[in-house]
Amino acid sequence: MKLNKQNLNRLAPEVALPAYTLSDTRQGIAHIGVGGFHRAHQAYYTDALMNTGEALDWAICGVGLRAEDRRARDDLKEQDYLFTLFELGDADDAEVRVIGAIRDMLLAEDSAEVLIDKLADPDIRIVSLTITEGGYCIDDSNGEFMAHLPQIQHDLTHPNAPKTVFGFLCAALAKRRAAGTPAFTLMSCDNLPHNGAVTRKALLAFAALRDADLRDWIERHVSFPNAMVDRITPMTSTEHRLQLADKHAVDDAWPVVCEPFVQWVLEDKFVNGRPAWEKVGVQFTDDVTPYEEMKLKLLNGSHLALTYLGFLKGYRFVHETMNDPLFVRYMRAYMDLDVTPQLAPVPGIDLTEYKNTLVARFSNQAIADQLERVCSDGSSKFPKFTVPTINRLIADGQETKRAALVVAAWALYLKGVDENGQTFAIADPRAAFCQALVADDVLITQRLLEVEEIFGTAIPRSREFVAAFEWCCNSLREVGVTRTLERVLA
Repeated sequence: MKLNKQNLNRLAPEVALPAYTLSDTRQGIAHIGVGGFHRAHQAYYTDALMNTGEALDWAICGVGLRAEDRRARDDLKEQDYLFTLFELGDADDAEVRVIGAIRDMLLAEDSAEVLIDKLADPDIRIVSLTITEGGYCIDDSNGEFMAHLPQIQHDLTHPNAPKTVFGFLCAALAKRRAAGTPAFTLMSCDNLPHNGAVTRKALLAFAALRDADLRDWIERHVSFPNAMVDRITPMTSTEHRLQLADKHAVDDAWPVVCEPFVQWVLEDKFVNGRPAWEKVGVQFTDDVTPYEEMKLKLLNGSHLALTYLGFLKGYRFVHETMNDPLFVRYMRAYMDLDVTPQLAPVPGIDLTEYKNTLVARFSNQAIADQLERVCSDGSSKFPKFTVPTINRLIADGQETKRAALVVAAWALYLKGVDENGQTFAIADPRAAFCQALVADDVLITQRLLEVEEIFGTAIPRSREFVAAFEWCCNSLREVGVTRTLERVLA
């Protein structure tokens, strides 16, 4: 059955439907960067709240700033912006549900003016973002906004025809200020440390270059809550679409597949109202930092610890690495010995149980999470998920070999050939730059570790870490992944 409004009540009985009338909703959120994670997370929570009869004035208008967003918009529009959330778990209680929280989607390349007007509309009280870790144009080596980027320079010289997220946000906020319209909350849902603070820094830096008075107005009137977000959401494949059609008779051009687990911890700092997401499981807090540190260092850090080693070994799915007891032992050692001692107490969370949950989640065979997805954008992920752990190990004089193995595995992965001789493409916007760093085996240490925007300054200066990194690289080359893991764990 083709998914659309007309066919909603003709879908299979096990498919949960919106409990609200779609035409009764009003858009209150504009979300920039509609992808799988947003649909499985923020849209999922918003839809859940709407199903209770609340928050019907908080429907979402999607926003696409990239040319490749057109396909997503067209697929959603064709089915009245409905999509299926298809949970994949090893238990039998996984949910299949149609979500109606997204009610429209605008593309920047269709009309910058229409999009600016939408963001300036008084009904839009929250603008949320999933623009990837690298989308904030912050230099990881010094924390400064990269104003020199060509697209940023374009927006500064063409303020009414922007291309970047910051250009559109400033144009809309300038319009709101001129009209006396209250500012919106700018809410990052990206997976990076202090995502609200990063968003604030980037937007204020851009605004200062565009209009100093506007920058000051934004600083006074816009809020930037930090958030910890979590749900494993693989790329939707043709196989997923066919699985949904075969099992549940739903023909959806762009379903979202995800694990059953979901978590959102959010600072309650909203300047223009918000949905009562706490009624559907969102945890509000005054300080998201301990939750964020836990998630970024344990979940994301462990993902990186597994993923490049797994890819080199010849595995292509996360659960395949977890079917290998050696990888599980390594992941537990990394979490227990390297990361956990660095973490502050996390209110309401038992860290041992959390780590057990991670092992179970990564072992989920039904979701078939692709290592390629987790491997992607390593040059942006390392500074956020792994380097802080290494820096602390160095500062505390702790063993660094387990952590050095994560970096060594990435270095060899960048060569684009696994242990079995299979070649693969590197999914990273800076792939060519990164591959050049590892082209000469003799110079890898010097060229790779001294890239300050990725590894900072402490790592290349640590003799112990450099020696551990070189040992790991040599071991991976000489005896491969399995024997290296055995050596490290011994």
